[in-house]
Amino acid sequence: MIDIKEIKSVKLTPFTKMSASIYGVLGLVAAVIMLIALVIMQATGFVSELGQFNIVTGFGIPMLVLFPIAAFFSTIMISFFSALLYNILVPRLGGIKLEIEDNDIVKIPVISFSLILSAIGAIWGLIMGVVLAAVISPIFSVIGAISTMPGAANITANITNSTGAALPSSAQIGAAGLIASLVLIIGLPILVFVFGFIWNALFALLYNYVVTRVAKIKLEFNQITGNLHELKHIPVIPTALAVALVYTLLGLIFGVLSGNYFEFIADFVQYFIQTALIALLYNYLAPKIGSVKLNLE
Repeated sequence: MIDIKEIKSVKLTPFTKMSASIYGVLGLVAAVIMLIALVIMQATGFVSELGQFNIVTGFGIPMLVLFPIAAFFSTIMISFFSALLYNILVPRLGGIKLEIEDNDIVKIPVISFSLILSAIGAIWGLIMGVVLAAVISPIFSVIGAISTMPGAANITANITNSTGAALPSSAQIGAAGLIASLVLIIGLPILVFVFGFIWNALFALLYNYVVTRVAKIKLEFNQITGNLHELKHIPVIPTALAVALVYTLLGLIFGVLSGNYFEFIADFVQYFIQTALIALLYNYLAPKIGSVKLNLE
């Protein structure tokens, strides 16, 4: 029997703690892989042009500390704020709906899935746009101020006389900075929303009508009380296979559009390993630090 569940809210602390812990470990795994690569590069003399600099001790060893710490703390901020945004937006846009049968996700309703995820992405785009605009605007102001100095004015005049092309004035530079700021603050969130909606919709459609014929994402929920459920366990192989197949198909579509016909192979390997590691880590960490808790209706 198919049971339709809507994720009405996410408990912030368990979700943030689990996400940060998983990506902290993945940061360590990435650092170890890079360290091994650096050891091989140094042993084979691939980086001999660096002279006496030891890339293993100078760059590789610090990565073992810096990567996990950076991944852990950046994920705390991203996961906490994303879950908070989800909880705030659900009453206005509706939550993600899942059609579940015996722990199998048999269908992901497209609109609810795409709408809220692309809205969260658009808010992140707005934040990034404001930050970038705050960085860019003073730069344009400084350039405009420098262009009005006597020495700069003489250089500008010489270049104009020699090339015949007039360089932008201080007012034009200021206007360009204003336009760039508006594009970042207004245009970036709109682009993120539109392309995010298309991407998420394609993900759901491919999963619903193609991937579920081969494999399905499996999520084992346990009811705690009322509508509060915990994600108890994630079966590794079927979930990793389903997610990898979706991204493989997405990679194939965009690979054909871009002329890169073999990128989808790397997508399958990458997302299968990544999803399998996340599921394994979740299953290992859940009994120790607490599972993710959701309000499902």
